[in-house]
Amino acid sequence: MAANVVFKSHNAFNRKAPLPTGAIQSIPRLYDEKKAVLKTLDDQRHARSVIGERIRSSAKDPSAKETALAEAKLLKEEVAKLEQRLEEVEEELFRTAVAVPNDTHPDVPIGPESAAAVLAQHGPELIPASPQRDHVHIATELGLVDLEAGAAVSGTSWYYLKNEGALLELALTNYAMSIAMKYGYTPVTTPDVVRTDVAYRCGFQPRDDQVDPPVSQMYHISQSSSLPELVLAGTAEIPLAGMFANQIFNENKLPIRVVGLGKAFRAEAGARGTDTRGLYRVHQFTKLELFAVSPETDSENIMEELKTIQMEIFSGLNLPFRVLDMPTEELGASAYRKYDIEAWMPGRGGWGEISSTSNCTDYQSRRLHIRYRRVSSDGSEASGLPFAHTLNGTAAAVPRLIVALIENGARFDGAGNPVGLDLPKVLRPFWLQAGERDVVRWV
Repeated sequence: MAANVVFKSHNAFNRKAPLPTGAIQSIPRLYDEKKAVLKTLDDQRHARSVIGERIRSSAKDPSAKETALAEAKLLKEEVAKLEQRLEEVEEELFRTAVAVPNDTHPDVPIGPESAAAVLAQHGPELIPASPQRDHVHIATELGLVDLEAGAAVSGTSWYYLKNEGALLELALTNYAMSIAMKYGYTPVTTPDVVRTDVAYRCGFQPRDDQVDPPVSQMYHISQSSSLPELVLAGTAEIPLAGMFANQIFNENKLPIRVVGLGKAFRAEAGARGTDTRGLYRVHQFTKLELFAVSPETDSENIMEELKTIQMEIFSGLNLPFRVLDMPTEELGASAYRKYDIEAWMPGRGGWGEISSTSNCTDYQSRRLHIRYRRVSSDGSEASGLPFAHTLNGTAAAVPRLIVALIENGARFDGAGNPVGLDLPKVLRPFWLQAGERDVVRWV
């Protein structure tokens, strides 16, 4: 136990996990206290039961009955105190344990974002960085987005997509969906509202209490105190994972592959300087998410499959992109390993994240109770009910793909004014004609 505490503490330190000092060390203590309180509570409940029998059997002896009633009153008070303490310990134990991050793959680089390892780079030659290619300017001039109306109606970092901008969202979604389905992923549309508890169990922290003042990372929905607390989903990964909660699958039915379409809501979108401009970091966006439930022995292969699907999607869009093996401080709570894919965005003057892929191993399935029955080589059921592994990957985070496509595909006249947009012809089968406008050219 001591060695495991040291390992978990070191792992949490490398990942800069938002845990109070000594939190992991407190888990064994809280677990032992829970067992001790529960044993004492069981003993006291048994004693109360025995006294109840004494009270019933002493109906003809007032003195004995009075003594038994006094003992029962004291025991009732003691049981109530123990029940309250058990509830407090269980709540503290759950809150602390659920915040402990997953273990980390041994090949993951240690350190901050700058320590990420570039695994590969693909696509056409990079267009030189230039403010002329800023997507906000181009999209506004071409009538693809209305940021002012979004700010007036909803606030900063909200937006309207218009004309070819709106059609581009639909085309990107259906294009990425078609590729995922080709690989055997079942299409799903997800609820955008989830229970706060499900978000926590997936490794998302709806409230970050480690900063001062605390920041809400998700939008909370107010309702009657008698109902479960709800939040808007930060990604379709959460309702997709929840879809498999409290289930046991046969191993020969795994892996299960789904591709979910939903809206993603991020309350903290406007907190990162220049990233707040335009469509790069917004409060709401359409996101197509790949999700898989696999046997524990197969999750690393499934992770490579997810990366292959993503690379096919982005290669088809003819975007310059690179694949990164993300370091410990960028993994989040649930990821054992995470690949990010970044596209070159010349208007922003750098690489911008357009997708990620995470192997969460059994981190989410333990919290959501997703298990499977092993099958022996002869086809018979084997002993044990291990936890499944869960994986997720972005098929299309629409606004960022729009940013990359606009900044790489804009056309200009001799005076440097944007006059149109070159889009990859893989999107054409998914395109709806936009009236008489002549903005898009297929390449």
